Amino acid sequence: MKKKLRIGILFGGRSGEHEVSLLSAASVLQAIDRKRYQVVPIAIDKQGRWLSSEASQCLIEGPAPVRLSASSQAASEADLEFATAAAVLRSGEALHIPPHPLRRASDLLERSTGAELAQPGNPLAASLDVVFPVLHGTFGEDGTIQGLFELADIAYVGSGVLGSSAAMDKDAMKRLFASAGLPQTPHVTLLRSQWRADPKRVTRLIEKSLAYPLFVKPANLGSSVGISKVHARTELAAALDLAASFDRKLIVEQGVGGPGVKPRELEVAILGNDEAEASVVGEIVPNKEFYDYDSKYANSPEDPSIPIIPAKLTAAQSKQIREMALAAFRACDCSGLARVDFLMEPARDAKGRKIKNPRIYLSEINTLPGFTSISMYPKLWQASGITYRKLIDRLITLALERHREKQQTRFTLS
Repeated sequence: MKKKLRIGILFGGRSGEHEVSLLSAASVLQAIDRKRYQVVPIAIDKQGRWLSSEASQCLIEGPAPVRLSASSQAASEADLEFATAAAVLRSGEALHIPPHPLRRASDLLERSTGAELAQPGNPLAASLDVVFPVLHGTFGEDGTIQGLFELADIAYVGSGVLGSSAAMDKDAMKRLFASAGLPQTPHVTLLRSQWRADPKRVTRLIEKSLAYPLFVKPANLGSSVGISKVHARTELAAALDLAASFDRKLIVEQGVGGPGVKPRELEVAILGNDEAEASVVGEIVPNKEFYDYDSKYANSPEDPSIPIIPAKLTAAQSKQIREMALAAFRACDCSGLARVDFLMEPARDAKGRKIKNPRIYLSEINTLPGFTSISMYPKLWQASGITYRKLIDRLITLALERHREKQQTRFTLS
């Protein structure tokens, strides 16, 4: 009988996307083929502590979720903390992203820090064939955890240190896209220290370089956390303060299409290593001005954001977008998986005039995109002929393939 591969599913973490990670991990744990794999859940709590497998499973399953709105006087923070990713395991979907899912961190068993994983002879590292990180955002998608896997010489799903860190830092990412000749929206990069030292000077710089509406973002974060759409100067300071609370580096982008126009938001999923392939193109019609955190994860059943897969495009447009997505994947030296996002001018401008040959702009690349069964990345591959379970299989195979290829590299002269 063939030995089962031992797969560590790593989730949680210290980032602002901790809750999204729990939802992704719950979906993977539910769908992964237990006949082929022995699965080891490994959680990191919000304080950065690594948890035992039993405690990790508890973090996912938890007690039954509480269905109370944050505005309800009866809904204390402690009550809301009972809401967990158990909703995903029960229904496959989640309508509410909770705050931290446990009432007491002391209920969990501590594994100390992840540095133990990289120690030679560590029993956990030695027993795992592949780590499947479902860690979104800071400390999971930015190359830090990937460096730990490299030190421990463990095969892992997704991009390496360079690809992860380059794709996470929107400033570095945009520089790589520019060097590859990929079209982007006009933008300005600035530091939190610059904004706090001289707000008037920064405001003048932004308004000299860009036209409203603007999008203000933390350079290093995902899931639209900390992003604001700014229509006029009166909204700019609050948006910069919000973004600055999440990162030291800020990105300000000019909106596509001008005032009163909502661009089309398009996405492509990439799968592979050196010879990657692109999925069909999908489109998101957000229930707000743009596809923000609430539109993605607190989607109202009465007014949902609508995915359209495949997007209604000409064959030439679809080909162009898919080729651009693969070029972006290569430009950042990514591997395994990624979702590449685009903005496209709408068919008509704010005055109703038809736009001939709407322009397409590369927005960003995400190396560990949302991975619930209802996230765009798996749905794009579902529409391209790869089921959610088969997608997990492919990613594990790609991780092993990349690890074997890496063994061909010499690290010493002897």
